Amino acid sequence: MEETVEQTETSLEDTKEAVEKTVDKLFDQETWLNIGETTLQILLILLISSVVIRVGKSALRKIFTVRSKQPIKISERRQMTILKLLENILTYVVYFIVIITILGTLNINVAGLLAGAGIVGLAVGFGAQNLVRDVITGFFIIFEDQFSVGDYVRIGTSEGFVEEIGLRTTKIKSWTGELHIIPNGNIAEVTNLSIHNSIAVIDISIAYEEDIQKAEEVIQAFLKGLPERYEDIVSEPQLLGVQTLGASDVVYRITAETKPMQHIGISRAIRKDLKIELDKHNIEIPFPRLVMYSKADEAKVESQKG
Repeated sequence: MEETVEQTETSLEDTKEAVEKTVDKLFDQETWLNIGETTLQILLILLISSVVIRVGKSALRKIFTVRSKQPIKISERRQMTILKLLENILTYVVYFIVIITILGTLNINVAGLLAGAGIVGLAVGFGAQNLVRDVITGFFIIFEDQFSVGDYVRIGTSEGFVEEIGLRTTKIKSWTGELHIIPNGNIAEVTNLSIHNSIAVIDISIAYEEDIQKAEEVIQAFLKGLPERYEDIVSEPQLLGVQTLGASDVVYRITAETKPMQHIGISRAIRKDLKIELDKHNIEIPFPRLVMYSKADEAKVESQKG
């Protein structure tokens, strides 16, 4: 019983001593000075890193701007892709240095931590295979120039404009606004719709009652002036001739070579302008007609036949 009481008293004294030491540290001026100094150092490191990233990105943009004015140029799309990649690399490197510096400021053994990270890295090496594959695939995409920032591509079920090609992922923005983020390692097949010129295909219907020869002459004259009106048209559109003979119309086909990905807008513009041009020459574009007879009209027709 006496031993238990003595142990309890000893425990209480130890607890009291620990609490007193903690309180002393909390109210110790030197402790708060150290905390304040460390906090200021961390804030200064973060501020400097932010400035370095901004200045570095600005310097990279200026370098590429000067490079674009030299006699030997690289395409704007490829230039933007490489610029985005270098900006990503710069950001990752600065962040890595910041983390190491902050750990050193907190008196954490960075060397021991890195050694431990090496052991952990071996343990998770198999799990990081996808990450390595993504990075390697990203480099091949850029250096083989499979596609670049600003290109309109189709990757799997995703389709849209390439917003960014990073070390690990590619970002594609669809025309409806969705942003698709695709790991580079998952990119197996790419359809790039922005490398070569596009072809706009326009079908126009002419009524059977119209003079076909006159309609062709009007269309040919109309097509000759289109390259001057639309800078996205590469060469004079071609009237290929009669495509089909419909139930109530003769269908002509027109093709126009345009700059990459401009064929849809040009098709719409040509249809509108051609409708106006045909109306000027009183050339009819057929439309469905419905003739209705009442019983009285039918009886009248029968009586006339009789």
